[in-house]
Amino acid sequence: MPVSSRWKVDLFPVLLVGLALLTTSLATPTAHAAEATPANGAVRTLIIDTDPGADDVIALLFAMASPQELKIQALTTVAGNVPLAKTSRNARLAREWAKRPDIPVYAGAPRPLLRTPIYAADIHGSEGITGVKVYEPSQPLAEGNAVDYLIRTLRAAPDRSVTLAMLGPETNLALALTQAPDITRGLRELVLMGGAHFNGGNITPTAEFNVFADPHADEIVLKSGVPITMLPLDVTHKILTSPERIAKLRNIGNQAGKTVADILDAYVQHDMQYYGLTGGPVHDATVIAYLLQPSLFRGRQVNVEVDSREGVGFGQTVTDWYGGLKRPANVNWISEGDAQGFFDLLTQRISRLP
Repeated sequence: MPVSSRWKVDLFPVLLVGLALLTTSLATPTAHAAEATPANGAVRTLIIDTDPGADDVIALLFAMASPQELKIQALTTVAGNVPLAKTSRNARLAREWAKRPDIPVYAGAPRPLLRTPIYAADIHGSEGITGVKVYEPSQPLAEGNAVDYLIRTLRAAPDRSVTLAMLGPETNLALALTQAPDITRGLRELVLMGGAHFNGGNITPTAEFNVFADPHADEIVLKSGVPITMLPLDVTHKILTSPERIAKLRNIGNQAGKTVADILDAYVQHDMQYYGLTGGPVHDATVIAYLLQPSLFRGRQVNVEVDSREGVGFGQTVTDWYGGLKRPANVNWISEGDAQGFFDLLTQRISRLP
């Protein structure tokens, strides 16, 4: 079944989404600092929601190389860096490269809740991955759509048992929460790549791409009451490639190491030129590093809201770092990370793949 046809019946009226922003049916946000950082070595039941994207593909390979810590139930895809058909294909490519046919891939929302769709082909290329050959993978998508999968799986899960890693716009989860607010019971934690505060944005002066692509979805997610950890540009722009770090990946001697190195060589050029950096960030892969080794990162519990008003602040994550608004903390906002520790862990895990 073509990706787009999955949504002719399943995508319910946008009006319901707008009402969800006003409803009080979702839980009041609370801080869960102790639960947000599991002990090293604990096995997580994980779903990865993603819009591959070069850095998403690296994140997926990173995660699929870590089965002892991450029990991946499925990959769910969303339109973001490129349209849904391409993000879904790229997720299946990553699965094929990692030799993980056991992980189903479900296609999700083909567009944001309310805003006009935007893409990032100027950074990720027209196919969503630069530096490597892109082709149609042999294994197809799973039957059904991602939103239905999330609702069905989280309703059936034990209380607070599933971690959702979100590497793109948060449309799929927002749709699921709007249809079935009770699914929060099954969620242990949301770990998101998105937002910016001290760093400033990467698509506007104030907004980071994942949030800007669907700020109305972020509003719903931030009000869900589920423990949330966000890895924003504040930290991803401190964890940068170098020629030595990419060479170490290439010199592992397996195909996966060469693939990651080839992707990075092409992908990081834009940010290096745009920001004048000596290396480039690998944004989404920091989510996987946090799940595997949270001791590499530091942050604090803060209140975060999203500006969804039209104007120069559209898509901004308004992060109350100093607590001036006196509102309850709803996010563990990560601001610091160990760059060398990240690349050592990434290299070690990629070495496990074919």
